[in-house]
Amino acid sequence: MDESRRLAWNVEAPGRLDAFLSGVLGEEASRGQVQGWIKEGRVQIGGLEVTKTSHKLRGGESVEVRLPPPPPPPGPLQAEDLPLTILFQDEHLLVIDKPAGLSVHPGAGQRDGTLVNVLLHHSPGALSQVGGEERPGIVHRLDKDTTGVMVVARSDRAHRELARQFHDREVSKRYLALSDGLPREKEGLIEAPLGRHPKDRKRQAVVELAKGRTASTRYVVEESHGRFGLIRCEPKTGRTHQIRVHLQFVGAPLLADKNYGRGRPERCTTADLGLPGEEQILLERHALHAARLEFSHPLSRERMAFEAPLPSDMAETLDAIRRVV
Repeated sequence: MDESRRLAWNVEAPGRLDAFLSGVLGEEASRGQVQGWIKEGRVQIGGLEVTKTSHKLRGGESVEVRLPPPPPPPGPLQAEDLPLTILFQDEHLLVIDKPAGLSVHPGAGQRDGTLVNVLLHHSPGALSQVGGEERPGIVHRLDKDTTGVMVVARSDRAHRELARQFHDREVSKRYLALSDGLPREKEGLIEAPLGRHPKDRKRQAVVELAKGRTASTRYVVEESHGRFGLIRCEPKTGRTHQIRVHLQFVGAPLLADKNYGRGRPERCTTADLGLPGEEQILLERHALHAARLEFSHPLSRERMAFEAPLPSDMAETLDAIRRVV
């Protein structure tokens, strides 16, 4: 879209201006973007500029919005020399232990500090291009604050075969989670379809099958201490935020999960666990770790399994949980 692009509608029913524009624009703009455009003077009602996002529409008005120009195309990604824990590598693939706080690939507003930037430094010219220029080597992903084992493709042939294994559910994944709450049964299979949260586009939720996608997670409570637990999870499908939403669904949300945790916290402290003494911060990200990944080598077909130990923040939190009476 360019600077001169304008869109106009006739209002049929009463309501808020920002809500009306969000509805007619749909996926083209978020409500936050719409509110910004209103405040910038990009919206007119009956030819008059309106800058109040909550302006009340009566019905029958004409509304026009002048869309902003698109951002300039991003430049090429830059290689960055950041620490990377490598568990295995050969000419076809790379297996790493991803740390917390590292986004897997660039996204809106972020062009550096991602795993892709690090991979470009570590393996210049030796990453698959199947996923495009923005995601070289990336076959699957972990959330920014989820730690653990990831496999990266260093050739297009390896990428296609690994992607097939993920798609056909031939890859075995095991996660460890620290929970604030325990499921009713010590072990079981959670089968609950997932889709976009009806009120928050950035979150997922358990929804009706017609509105989402099938999702399945097997779990075992490895340890329980008071209301807190160490839960082993083996997802059979790979939906966005699957384990986090499924554990919340059965009453065992992750510790310090700001999107799906109990009360939506952003950290976990010794006081949160009910431990005496001076309060100490234990976690400042959701407590989920990709502990094990098993797949077949994309060329030799040899079955391979890799494990990563609990990172220090989760290990220290687990030690604290074990002291809970």
